[in-house]
Amino acid sequence: MNDAELLAELEPEAARLLQRHLDTAEDWYPHEIVPWERAEQLADRGFVYGEEALPQGVRSALLVNLLTEDNLPWYTRTISRMFGGDSAWGAWAQRWTAEEGRHAIAMRDYITVSGLVDPKVLEDGRMAQVSAAIVPEPQTAADGMCYVAVQELATRISHRNTGTMLNDPAGYDVMMRLSADENRHHLFYRDLVSKLIELDPSEAVQALTRQITTFSMPGIGIPGFLEHAKQIARIGIYDFAIHHEKIIVPLVFRHWAIDKIEGLNAAAEQAREDLMKNIDRIGKVARRQIERRGAIAAV
Repeated sequence: MNDAELLAELEPEAARLLQRHLDTAEDWYPHEIVPWERAEQLADRGFVYGEEALPQGVRSALLVNLLTEDNLPWYTRTISRMFGGDSAWGAWAQRWTAEEGRHAIAMRDYITVSGLVDPKVLEDGRMAQVSAAIVPEPQTAADGMCYVAVQELATRISHRNTGTMLNDPAGYDVMMRLSADENRHHLFYRDLVSKLIELDPSEAVQALTRQITTFSMPGIGIPGFLEHAKQIARIGIYDFAIHHEKIIVPLVFRHWAIDKIEGLNAAAEQAREDLMKNIDRIGKVARRQIERRGAIAAV
């Protein structure tokens, strides 16, 4: 089934999931949750940024999360090219873009008035990231659905963990608002993949295998991304253990039950075998991370 045929087959489900999304969406406004009173305190200390007692991993997470949201024009281009048009797909892409844009507004205002990251660093990073236009480019519509189903859940967890580690009620509220939106985005794509599995299980399993075995979070165009990613993993906001336990295992085994799908063609059977081996390898790395973390905590 080519992309056009697949999207036509899935459009009724996309329309249903879009309506569900709209029915459950919560209206919120960045200006109502940003602690604007902190701007006066920031001015009193001469607009000095980054002096707060904040672990580097949390600061890195704020920077990476915001700059990833800033790259919205290129994500929108990719999603519109893959799912767009005068259809339920196009309506979804436009709604998703509007909500993601709100995330960047809220995060930037919160980070700036709280003095957590130098705005010049954020702007230099935004210019570099958006100018590079580096985003994931899944090869098929099925691949795109599978990638974002995983990525939106990963983003939700990253936002939530960042908010928890901020130790700041205002920051927690901002990140929970974003996390709730990301969860609804994830549910849209997760359930689309469920329908894809029903319509074409062999294509679904092959696409999932391609995307899960090569998965990486968006943001590679951010200056210093690899070092920031190490800091984020080190503090426990997002690492192999979280990726395995909170994302891959729940999706692959509990929700989609990939290991139980019947009637796959030979290529899909091989893909599933490769996927299970990959998940097993990730699990072993995750367990070693947990053991090391426990050993460090015991010292």
